Amino acid sequence: MAAQNTDIHLYTTQTPNGINISILLEELGLKYQVRKHVLVYLQRDPGWSLLKTTTVEITKNTQKEPWFLEINTSGRIPALTDTKEDGQTVKLFESGSIMQYLVDRYDKDHRVSYPYGSREHWEVNNWLFWQMGGLGPMQGQFAHFNRYAPEKIQYGIERYRNETRRLYGVMETQLQKSCSGYLVGDRCTVADISCWGWVAAAAGSGADIAEFPVLKEWRDKLLARTAVEKGRHVPSPHTVLEYYKLSEEELKKKFEGASKWIQASMKEDSK
Repeated sequence: MAAQNTDIHLYTTQTPNGINISILLEELGLKYQVRKHVLVYLQRDPGWSLLKTTTVEITKNTQKEPWFLEINTSGRIPALTDTKEDGQTVKLFESGSIMQYLVDRYDKDHRVSYPYGSREHWEVNNWLFWQMGGLGPMQGQFAHFNRYAPEKIQYGIERYRNETRRLYGVMETQLQKSCSGYLVGDRCTVADISCWGWVAAAAGSGADIAEFPVLKEWRDKLLARTAVEKGRHVPSPHTVLEYYKLSEEELKKKFEGASKWIQASMKEDSK
């Protein structure tokens, strides 16, 4: 099936929430256009649809520049713009909101969704909000205290480690009951896509999925999907799965540079 032309501009970088959107765009078979006067990462490969994105370099605070704040006042990625049927631009931010928009507008055949108002529709919505309010923030805080904080605060590390583990257990229980291997119903949906990047990044944060065999099987099941394989590498190579091969000491060294940038960014935000 030929990719559908759109006027979508995706503003992103290589994070779990960032790749949520590029994976969904791939699942929906959408092309997205490039703004040529900003830095872009352009990826081509034989047999792939053409992927075009505007890369937001968070280490250079691109997301704090006035042009980006016009799109997302919060100064965070991902963000997305599109042209509506009336010719006016719609500006979107927060990955859950972007995913709902894309499904509502472009998934008329319900490739990764269910008809509005159906039981499955609301169950998908449950998991999307669960990720936005639970898995993402909790694992993100665990990664911060475990990898990036300038001092090791054991209470914070254990608080968020345990909550991440609990949330993995919630997914494990749901997947054990699934006949399809997906979170809701008989297909991969935005419920799965929104959670996948976080589970894939488990080793990077310090979480352990070894005790959750069904969750690991689910992670690999999604990885085998063509759209996930394409979308996870936007706008740069997705390397977090390689972290499973590294020792804890190697991981600590790997995150040292990012830790310094995060500390500097926090000081800037406090102003």
